[in-house]
Amino acid sequence: MNTAVETAHLAPKKQRQLLVLAALRNHLPEHALLWHGEDTTPYECDGLTAYRQRPMIVALPETEAQVAAVLRVCAEMQVPVVARGAGTGLSGGALPHAQGVTLSLAKFNRIVRIDPLRQIAVVQSGVRNLAISEAAAQHGLYYAPDPSSQIACTIGGNVAENSGGVHCLKYGLTLHNVMQVKGFTVDGMPVTFGTEALDTPGYDLMSVLVGSEGMLAVVTEVTVKLVPKPALARCIMASFDDVRKAGDAVAAVIGAGIIPAGLEMMDKPMTAAVEDFVHAGYDLNAEAILLCESDGTAQEVEDEIQRMSDVLRAAGATAIAVSKDEAERLRFWSGRKNAFPASGRISPDYMCMDSTIPRKRLADILLAIAEMEKKYQLRCANVFHAGDGNLHPLILFDANDPDQLHRCELFGADILETSVAMGGTVTGEHGVGVEKLNSMCVQFSPEEREQMLGVKAAFDPSGLLNPGKCIPTLNRCAEYGKMLVRGGKLSFPELERF
Repeated sequence: MNTAVETAHLAPKKQRQLLVLAALRNHLPEHALLWHGEDTTPYECDGLTAYRQRPMIVALPETEAQVAAVLRVCAEMQVPVVARGAGTGLSGGALPHAQGVTLSLAKFNRIVRIDPLRQIAVVQSGVRNLAISEAAAQHGLYYAPDPSSQIACTIGGNVAENSGGVHCLKYGLTLHNVMQVKGFTVDGMPVTFGTEALDTPGYDLMSVLVGSEGMLAVVTEVTVKLVPKPALARCIMASFDDVRKAGDAVAAVIGAGIIPAGLEMMDKPMTAAVEDFVHAGYDLNAEAILLCESDGTAQEVEDEIQRMSDVLRAAGATAIAVSKDEAERLRFWSGRKNAFPASGRISPDYMCMDSTIPRKRLADILLAIAEMEKKYQLRCANVFHAGDGNLHPLILFDANDPDQLHRCELFGADILETSVAMGGTVTGEHGVGVEKLNSMCVQFSPEEREQMLGVKAAFDPSGLLNPGKCIPTLNRCAEYGKMLVRGGKLSFPELERF
């Protein structure tokens, strides 16, 4: 008896699940397919835990041929596919589809080769960000982009979100450090973006793919640039008694023609949270602190540290500490790197926002967020990639209280809209996902959104890759406007298309 006959008495959703399972079993071993609720629950969300949805099926392919086969089956059966790496994303980009397949690339964790002469590494998409630098260290090289989640996040996810990190000011985002990406289209056809050479013939489609959040192709292999490990790195911790002085100091450093290896800012609530967690030696009396790093030769570092110190003092720094050795430098950074887990210790839940503003408006947005705390009756701790104006406000709330979650959503939307009003954008490196989908209406016109939909359709005409997370419709934009005016709550109807 065939599968269709065997499942005829079952509910439509269950029928669909079993039919898709039967098709996938022709290409994947049994242990590579999960479909029972207790097995799929770990995949129900990414780092944005406020939104959850169990997938119909989780596929864990081990070879590129299996990835291609999963995509072909899903394309033929019109089944949505959501690619997933380590699940550390913070915008709901890997939120599953209830009637779709979550395609996990976790088993693609092999470093294919490291070429120290050409200063490149070829890695599979499931390789952890930090593992690349660990493998390249023996050659005196490392991979520069360093998200706070680098110990766990994967290079495939970094490509999907165009991730940055504390050293992105000097060394660039993922886009600037990736040379070639290989993967598969929605129908299982192999595709290559970029090249290992210095230039690519034809259109620069790499810039389209990086940051596309898994909506254009499924990535299986990435060639990244490696850079020489600097001879020396030192970090300044500068304290300020006023957030405006700290914000102005950031602009002053860049205005002086200095491009630090890292330039980060934390407000008083955040420094208190991380100091209690990792004991980094932060000044708990400061209203804000800046971490400014210099790297290079010993002479270059000495000169730049002096220049930055002079600028910071002139900008109103009340105290300046310079790391004496590597251990102290790493301790300074340990607080910044642990800002998110530290926040998790002081609140049942938090929602980490991600927007950008012009550097000169850092103080303005901090003061605006302070007013929003009063408006929404929720606390917010702030940490910034200050050098490039990338904000990471962490709104603290309790997800067990529906009203708090609702106020948190409104708070986040307010931050994003205010960022755009100040000349910024709704996302810097965490992506749009489901979290910021409606906020796209604030930044982009209907004509711009139609062009984005056109790009999506060129790669994925059936709309099967990560559906419901592309661009909001005109109706959704109108709904978003009503939410801001009336305080209404939004759902995600696009996720119910299939």
